[in-house]
Amino acid sequence: MNEKPIPNPGTPGRAAEDVPRIGVLLEALPYIREFHGRTVVIKYGGAAMQEEGLREAFATDVVLLKYVGLNPVIVHGGGPEITQYMERLGMEVRFHEGLRVSDPETVEVAKMVLLGKLNSDIVLRLNRHGQPAVGLSGEDGWLFEIGPVENAEQVGFVGAIERVDVDVVNHIAEDYIPVIASAGADRAGRSYNVNADEAAGKVAAALGAYKAMFLTDVEGWLADPGDQASLISRASVDEVKTQLDGVSGGMRPKLQACVDAIGGGTQYAHIIDGRKPHSLLLELFTNAGVGTMVTP
Repeated sequence: MNEKPIPNPGTPGRAAEDVPRIGVLLEALPYIREFHGRTVVIKYGGAAMQEEGLREAFATDVVLLKYVGLNPVIVHGGGPEITQYMERLGMEVRFHEGLRVSDPETVEVAKMVLLGKLNSDIVLRLNRHGQPAVGLSGEDGWLFEIGPVENAEQVGFVGAIERVDVDVVNHIAEDYIPVIASAGADRAGRSYNVNADEAAGKVAAALGAYKAMFLTDVEGWLADPGDQASLISRASVDEVKTQLDGVSGGMRPKLQACVDAIGGGTQYAHIIDGRKPHSLLLELFTNAGVGTMVTP
């Protein structure tokens, strides 16, 4: 009986289909080599935390980074979720210069959401995708030393990070992916809401991270916030400092965090669109990249 021939996986048609996929891997190779063993601090929040598909994509991206030899450290906020819970409780939601105006009740809700819900969810997803993770907040091991921000009269119990104890993070990062919630307390035990962008910038600076990545809800830093085509794809830290006073809303603390990170020794800071699946990998491992890159 004549047997039906088995298709040759090396036929021209199949090879042609595989070329684009091989091209992606080859394009990523020099970046994987460059970043191997480097620390990358990732600020996670905003839209990237809102949709199930984006949450899963983020977890797989971070696990992939760990598998190919990078040392990812996650610092997360949870602004939209905190706002939702505050509204359910009938609490007033206000912002001033991109910072949430926080009384003690607001701080309590923020900690419940950040530590009781979001931090554990991120840790569980990373564990499920194959890399063990450990959840932290700025209060664990006095990771953050906190003091009131300069404009505390306007924003209330919002804390400024005065010091990061990198020994805590480094000890955990040897075997696990650290997942840090943006909350902290001062030496007197008073809890503060901490802006996650600031926390990520300060952690990146203290660790001397190679890169700091900020996931946000826009394409990147826009010269004209109303024009998506005005993306600034690359800027020096001096250019950011020059224009910072003219930036308002949520982009201001992100740009300040980029300045903080690079001022502490981080090589590059990136602001990327967390609404796009795998934007983290696209920025790190492709020639074109996405979003805004801030350089020394």
